[in-house]
Amino acid sequence: MALKDEFQYYLDHQAELAAQYEGKVIVIKAHRVIGAYSSEIEAIRQTTKQHALGTFLVQPCSADPESTLQTYHSRVCFS
Repeated sequence: MALKDEFQYYLDHQAELAAQYEGKVIVIKAHRVIGAYSSEIEAIRQTTKQHALGTFLVQPCSADPESTLQTYHSRVCFS
């Protein structure tokens, strides 16, 4: 299953996941939560003990729909 499918599962179920895991970092694989942790590092360290990298999604869980967006700023100037 592709990570984009796991992310879509998160988006489709964000409200119900947030009701249970608000403020946690959750790990999603095969359209189910396989772990909930206090940090992304902890989520990756624990999950890679049993699952290969790239086979699961690590996602901070929040009820705010804007929480999935990130903005990056750069000092690079294009001419």
